[in-house]
Amino acid sequence: MEMLSSIMEQLQTGRVGKETSAVKVYEQSYTKHDNVYLLMVKVESDKFILASGNGPLYDALTGEDVGENGKACPLTHENRLVLNRYFDYTVPRAFGTKVATMGLGDRLGLASPGHIETIRHRDVKPVLAQQSIRELNLTNRSMNDVLDAAAFAVFQEGYKGGYGADGDHIKKESDIKYALSLGVSMITLDCSDQIDKSIEEATAETVKQEYHKLPKDVKEYYSEKYLDKTFKINGLSLTFNEIDLMRNVLLYNEAITYTAHVYHEYISKEDRAIDFEISIDETETITSPVSHFFVANELIQKQVGVVSLAPRFCGEFQKGIDYIGDLEQFEHELSEHALIAEHFGYKLSIHSGSDKFKVFPTIAKYTKGILHIKTAGTNWLEAIRVIAKVNPSLYRTMHRFALEHFEETLKYYHVTPDLKSIKSLDDVPDEDLSDYMNDDAARQLFHVTFGLILSNKDDNGHFTMKDDIFQTLSDYEETYTESLITHIGKHLDKLGL
Repeated sequence: MEMLSSIMEQLQTGRVGKETSAVKVYEQSYTKHDNVYLLMVKVESDKFILASGNGPLYDALTGEDVGENGKACPLTHENRLVLNRYFDYTVPRAFGTKVATMGLGDRLGLASPGHIETIRHRDVKPVLAQQSIRELNLTNRSMNDVLDAAAFAVFQEGYKGGYGADGDHIKKESDIKYALSLGVSMITLDCSDQIDKSIEEATAETVKQEYHKLPKDVKEYYSEKYLDKTFKINGLSLTFNEIDLMRNVLLYNEAITYTAHVYHEYISKEDRAIDFEISIDETETITSPVSHFFVANELIQKQVGVVSLAPRFCGEFQKGIDYIGDLEQFEHELSEHALIAEHFGYKLSIHSGSDKFKVFPTIAKYTKGILHIKTAGTNWLEAIRVIAKVNPSLYRTMHRFALEHFEETLKYYHVTPDLKSIKSLDDVPDEDLSDYMNDDAARQLFHVTFGLILSNKDDNGHFTMKDDIFQTLSDYEETYTESLITHIGKHLDKLGL
């Protein structure tokens, strides 16, 4: 701690200490509150907030004494809550419907500094804390872990532009309530459990049979409101014939009812703004523009405050690779989805939005730069790219493990890589390993096996790869930041943000 004492002496005079061989100083974190000075530093792989001075803020932070009136405060959950109380910019906030937002899932809790530097001067706001319940389980993280990492990154980078925190793809009411209690600023409600996946491919006769099983008042309500009626929406003409109406009611009535319940029971009762997103994309059922209108119209009629809605677009938005599908059809349908969202006053949301460079210009054109887009796995893949460059031995271990365990991941993800097309490790020299992250099949291989890679242990209970991954990325954090700035920056360039 001798070097920390030296930096503390400088901090107490109001000057920011410089980086040394033993200590990395994050100068943008330097801040003063009343009589307390704060500065983020890293000693080897451990980060601390150096605190100097006296007063309630100093007393509230916990840490080890370093010199007179100074202490090194570890990045604990309790210390994050202290920062939240004293510095509003470290608290997640909602952004509403008038500004573009980007979900920047950070599976490792290491990417947010790079994300901040990527968006700092862009026309987009970051949702830094974003991890689904599925991914939390796969990475053995908690919602608080995700929130802590985002807040400390904001403090480290001195970023005061505002960031969001998404309770991502939540299905259960208990998880919604819990996420809100932790202070998330966004809830993405995943309605896939309320969407009958069998209806989309059902015959007209089956649809009629199932529809007639519904309560009389439900059938009367929808028939009176929609049957053989045409709706004019921003130049679109949307008409519901009998089978179309029946199919949409069977597909979405339960989801609409559940969404309205969640909104009025939880979201509307919060004493702060919440960005409420509706996800109807986690299904094989493509959301036609008519279906999009049907769902949105019912939610608005039920006074649900929708900030963004994610349809299931035509084509395939597979993880970690570019769009697969008919670009002309996508443009036609995307233009109609955008008009519907504009009519109802919410943002169109693009899920599995990582690396969909073919369609980004189309999305930019029709959303007019006001949208929400989710990315996650691509940030993990950039971490892999860094590891391949600077720690080839670790990369080779991860690659072999991923190939051996790929089949186990298919219960979680829909991907269709041709693993046989991936060049053999034996044929690739160390200096070319990072090229694997330019290969679609290899990208998807790593995208879906991340949970297994991070959780695998040997017979003695020791992680076989996780600790080395974190150590490598800590040692080369500037390289990781630069990689994210380049890759996520390409996303934003293509989206015109």
